[in-house]
Amino acid sequence: MKLGVTLTDTGADVAVWAPAADRVWFCRVTDDGREDRTRLPYVEGGIWHGSVADVVDGTRYGIRAAGPGLDPHTLLVDPYAVAIDGRLVAGEPVPYGIVRTPSSTPSWSFSGDLVIYEAHVKGLTALRSDIPSELRGTYAGAALMAPYLASLGVTALELLPIQAFIDDDHVVANGLTNYWGYQPIAWHAPEPRYAHEDAEAEVLALVNAMHAEGIAVIVDVVYNHTGEGGHGGPVLSLKGLAPQAYRMHDGEYVNDAGTGNTVAAEEPLVLRLILDSLRHWATRYGIDGFRFDLAATLGRSAGGFDSRAAFFQAVGQDPVLSNLILIAEPWDIGPGGYQLGAFPHPWREWNDRFRDDVRRAWRGDPLMLSALSARLLGSAAEFDHSGRTAHTSVNFITAHDGFTLADLVSYEQKHNLDNREDGNDGHSENFSSNGGAEGLSSDPDVLARRERRMRGMIATLAVSQGVPMLLAGDEAGNSQGGNNNAYAQDNEVGWVSWSGVSLADFVRDALATRARLPILRQRAFLHGGERATFGRDVTWLRADGNLVEDEDWQDPDFRTIVAVLRGAAGDPDGEAIDGSVAIVVNLGCATTVDLPAGRWAVELDSSGSAALTARTIVVPEETLVVLSGGFVASAYYR
Repeated sequence: MKLGVTLTDTGADVAVWAPAADRVWFCRVTDDGREDRTRLPYVEGGIWHGSVADVVDGTRYGIRAAGPGLDPHTLLVDPYAVAIDGRLVAGEPVPYGIVRTPSSTPSWSFSGDLVIYEAHVKGLTALRSDIPSELRGTYAGAALMAPYLASLGVTALELLPIQAFIDDDHVVANGLTNYWGYQPIAWHAPEPRYAHEDAEAEVLALVNAMHAEGIAVIVDVVYNHTGEGGHGGPVLSLKGLAPQAYRMHDGEYVNDAGTGNTVAAEEPLVLRLILDSLRHWATRYGIDGFRFDLAATLGRSAGGFDSRAAFFQAVGQDPVLSNLILIAEPWDIGPGGYQLGAFPHPWREWNDRFRDDVRRAWRGDPLMLSALSARLLGSAAEFDHSGRTAHTSVNFITAHDGFTLADLVSYEQKHNLDNREDGNDGHSENFSSNGGAEGLSSDPDVLARRERRMRGMIATLAVSQGVPMLLAGDEAGNSQGGNNNAYAQDNEVGWVSWSGVSLADFVRDALATRARLPILRQRAFLHGGERATFGRDVTWLRADGNLVEDEDWQDPDFRTIVAVLRGAAGDPDGEAIDGSVAIVVNLGCATTVDLPAGRWAVELDSSGSAALTARTIVVPEETLVVLSGGFVASAYYR
C-alpha cells in the first residue's frame, strides 16, 4: 500500500501510518478556507486508509488523529506531504500539505572524480551582486552559480538541508531563526522559504542547471531526529501519529542526536518513510546523492552501532539508492557514537581527522608530519578495509559547522555572542591560529602569514588522496567574525561575503592540478608497495634527499618532507599510470630541497615563488609544492 496521498480519477487514495490512533481524518482545506474532514475507514497494520473525493493537484490538507495520548484538535503535517504552503515556525499554526501529481525527472548519471562544494542555498547568493536582487538567497539564485562552480573545478554541490524544517522554540525565543535547517518536519517537501515563486519547480531547475555544467547535487539530510523535539516539544507530524517513531527508554526520549529526540530507524514503517523520501528526492528532483547528518544514529539499535543495521542493508539493496553518492557524518553523541571508518562500502565518510591534522600542521604544531603523511595518502588506517577505496575519505578543512578558512587563520577563540547563548555553544578546540593578532588586522606581516597558511591548506586538500570538500566562500576569504556556530545567523554573519581576500584563482589552479594528475586521485591506497614496472608507489624523503628514518618522525625540528608518488602497486589502474609526482610540504622556514634524479616540472606552488633548478628546489616558508616528472632507478625506490 502506497503511503501518503495518491491522486485517482475520482479524487485520491490516502494512507497514513498512525499505529497509536483509533481514528484518523484527512482534512481538506476548501477554497474559502474551511476544513472538510473525511474519516479514513480502514486500518491494516497501523496504516489508516481510504478514498477521498474532490482531491486534485494543488489541494491543501492536513491530518488529524485521535487515540490514547493523541489530540484530534491538533492539525498535523502528513509525513508524506511532498510540498507545504508555508514555513514552519514554533508557536504558529502548521502549514498545509499540498497534493501533487506524481512526476519524475529524467535520469542524469554523474561520472568523474568528486570535488565537493558545501553551501547553504540562501547564504550562497544572498550577497552576490551579480545575481538579480529578487533571486538572491533563493533556489533560482543558486542555480545561476553553476558556471562559476564549474570554473572552480567543482564537480558536486552539497546543499545544507532543504527538507522542510521548523524555526524551533529556543531560536525564536532568542529573536533568531533556524538558518542551517537541521530541524526537519516534512522529509518529502522542499523548504518553501528559499523559493522565489515555486519551491518545487525551482529545486528542479537548480538541479538541472548544475547537471548542465556536469555538477552533481548532493543534499544534506536529517533522519536522526525531527524538529518536534522531546516531551516538551511541539506536536506537528510524527509525534501526533506514531509516538513510537521516537526511541524511548524509561519513559524518556533518547537523545543520541542532542536535539531532544532520536528517530528509531529500525522501526519498519519509519525505515520505509526514510527510504521513500530518499527515493522521492532522487526520482522527482534528480538529486544525485545524500550526506547523512549524524549517520551513526541510523546504524544504532539496542545492541549498539552495527554496519549491517537494517538501514544500511535496505539502502544497499535498493535499486535506486544504492547507485547514488552516499556520505556519512560518522558520529553522534550516543553510546559508541564515534564511528569513523566503520560504515559499509560504498559509503563515504566525513574525515574529521583529516581536518584536525591539517589544521594543526599548518598552524605550526610540532611532530605533525607523521599524521599529515597519513592524510595525504587517504587515511588508510581508518578506511583501507572491507573492500573500501581511498575515495571513501571525504577530506575537509572547513565545513558549515566551525570556522571558515579565513577565520581559522584569524581567530584563536570563538566569538559566538551573536548566538545569544553566552558564548557556550560551538567547539572550543578549533586548532586555529590568528597569525599574530586576534581578528581584523592591517599588519602586512600578519596578513601575509594568514594568506600563506590558507593557500597551504587549500593545496593540501587538493593533492590528498580521497574526495576534497570545500566550504562555500572560503575561496573568497569569507569571514563570520569568529563565529564558529552560525546555525541561527540568517544574516550577514552567516551569509557568504564575496569581498574578502580572493583565493579563487589559486583554488582553480589547485583543483586543475588534481584533475590533470591521476596519481593524486587514485582509488587504491598507496602503501609503499613494489610496482610491477619500476619503483615503489610511495617513497618518503627528507629535504636533503635521503630516505626518512623512523627517528625523523619524532624530531620536533623535522619540518619538511617530500612524498614521491606513483601509481598504486598491484592495482591495474595504478600500474597503468606512468610518471611520478613529488609533493613537497614545508611547514617551517625557507629551505632547499634535493630532488630525486630526473626531470621535474612545477605543477602547483602555494607560495608562487619556489625556485626550481635541475636537482633542487628552494621552497619558501610554509609552502606546499607539487612537481611532476620522472626519476632514474635508485635503491631508494626498490
